[in-house]
Amino acid sequence: MSLKRILFYSMSITLVTMISFMLMLAVTEMPVYGNLDNPTNNEVYERYVNKSVEESGGTNIVANILLDYRGYDTLMESTVLFATVIAIMLVWGTRSVSKEDEHEENVE
Repeated sequence: MSLKRILFYSMSITLVTMISFMLMLAVTEMPVYGNLDNPTNNEVYERYVNKSVEESGGTNIVANILLDYRGYDTLMESTVLFATVIAIMLVWGTRSVSKEDEHEENVE
């Protein structure tokens, strides 16, 4: 094996080990599931359920949360999805053009 390949594999294994270790640390810091003191069981949930219709004017609680309370987050998720679709279309477009050029060169 070449030195480059050995270095690549050792760096890859080191990186995967470090990421796995950090993920395990994050899992150990998570709160116990079902505990009433968890952050998921706080006053935000009560406000969304009790006041979403009053504050936003819509009758669908899920739509109220997505559009009014989490509007910027939803907008950014939509932007990322749009950018991904555009990038995929660009990659497919360049691939098909290069294949057509190769075909035309082979014919000539």
